[in-house]
Amino acid sequence: MRVIIVGGVAGGATCATRLRRLREDIEIVIYEKTNYVSYANCGLPYYLGGVITDKNKLTLQSPKSFKERFNVDVNVNHEVLSIDTNNKEVLVKNLINGEVFKDKYDKLLLATGAKAKIPDLEGKELAYTLKNVEDTFNLSTKLKKANEVVVVGAGFIGLELVENLIHLGKKVVLVERLDQVLSPIDREMAAFLEHELEKNGVSVKLNINLLSLEKTNNKIVVNLDNEVFQTDMVIFALGVSPNDILARNSGLEVSPKGGILVNDYLQTSNEDIYACGDVILTKNIIDNQLYLSNLAGPANKQARIVANNICGYKQKYLGNIGSSIIKIFNLNCAFVGLNEKKLQNLNIKYNKIYLSPNDHASYYPGSQALTIKILYSDNYNILGAQVIGESGVDKTIDILALAIYSKINLLDLENVDFAYAPPFNSAKTPINIAGYIASNLKLGLVKQYDIFMVNELILKKAGIFLDVRTNSEYNSGHIKEYINIPLDNLHANLAKLDKNKDIYVMCQSALRSYLACRILTNNGFSCYNLAGGYRLYANYYLNRTPNLIVLSDGKEKI
Repeated sequence: MRVIIVGGVAGGATCATRLRRLREDIEIVIYEKTNYVSYANCGLPYYLGGVITDKNKLTLQSPKSFKERFNVDVNVNHEVLSIDTNNKEVLVKNLINGEVFKDKYDKLLLATGAKAKIPDLEGKELAYTLKNVEDTFNLSTKLKKANEVVVVGAGFIGLELVENLIHLGKKVVLVERLDQVLSPIDREMAAFLEHELEKNGVSVKLNINLLSLEKTNNKIVVNLDNEVFQTDMVIFALGVSPNDILARNSGLEVSPKGGILVNDYLQTSNEDIYACGDVILTKNIIDNQLYLSNLAGPANKQARIVANNICGYKQKYLGNIGSSIIKIFNLNCAFVGLNEKKLQNLNIKYNKIYLSPNDHASYYPGSQALTIKILYSDNYNILGAQVIGESGVDKTIDILALAIYSKINLLDLENVDFAYAPPFNSAKTPINIAGYIASNLKLGLVKQYDIFMVNELILKKAGIFLDVRTNSEYNSGHIKEYINIPLDNLHANLAKLDKNKDIYVMCQSALRSYLACRILTNNGFSCYNLAGGYRLYANYYLNRTPNLIVLSDGKEKI
């Protein structure tokens, strides 16, 4: 059997090596359009920033090593121009000498990946992109002459680029047309990242469109909706689109919105042609909708399954849940599953909780607060989660990802035994606490309201607004309609509160306000706990010009 693989990197290279481990008698040929067959795509921004210093470490395998170790014939700088599905052959062009030839296959894998999105605007040719090793080396050279850089797009690549450009000492402007960075997470969580970017010297411009670019002398003029300025370099980081033109032109079934359609066995509409990686649409196991994943983990898993199926070990690809993580200066951000925007668009009913536990025992040096958001259904199945913090983020999101994949109920999390010692965890771990909160809500021990309800409730004069933080915390910044009765003084001041009014309680992170709610409820009051607390509210609204916050200097932020 002869297997031709179109494209290398995660999908093509992984499938080729798995095929060889399964069988020695298969002829395996890879055609890769670029000069590199297997490289660490996700490491490219870190090479630019000097975190990875040896460029040879970006390339995981070479044509020579593939041949010597796996007996796989790798042809770099070769582009597959077309597929003749009737005769089971491909038309290939050698991009070095221009030679065009045909090659026969028994089974074919399309691992053509994705291409960088380029906006259709005047001057687009003046900008650079970062998609492959060649782009990286080219950018690395050009950046030596640039002091000011504009990055357009605040997704994964854009944010990683920004951080690494700052490390190089560049002055960086980040331009994003949406009203937040990193659109897969929800906007109140993204605010933490926006503050971190600004704290590290990045000029963040949100909710603004790039209109055009033009060259003047040695500068590039950047035209935005309501602003014009000059810079040395512009880099587009607007995401990617599936490189499905070969499949489309070959008559394979492709989604109108982009992406090759495959079955559970990763076969295309032609049973002898498989596809994997960024070029295909796959099912999200939470909502059963088809999405482009653009993630290395799923691509590697899919490639392995393709090899198994080619060799007769029938295996289905069950789908993915979008587990992702990113480092932005001192903060780490991870997410899995669906966010609120997606759930609303799909008309899926959901509930949410926030919590801000420490990553390990607070009395052990170095503990840091996590911010965790969990979305769940009425039957407490986890629909999505987002975690931000300086440490412990990866561990937390991986546990939640496993819970989603294994269909472990949110309520079950309070009962799971996790490893505990002060340097690593708390006796009540963040995951346990999430289960405790859900359990309290189910039992009716507490009712909650979220930060997006605060302003409306205040305008409606819906009840009494109570801040139970200490006097010093309150004086350092508060919402002006909230009266301050510290938690430890609450019992002594219950008579000052009106039992005929709802009480909306708040503290820094929602723990003390929960305790206050239990005191109030047990004394006959009706009360609600602010999910996420003042920490979440202030972090979001201080960046979005509220009219209700008093700052530490006593002045109102208008």
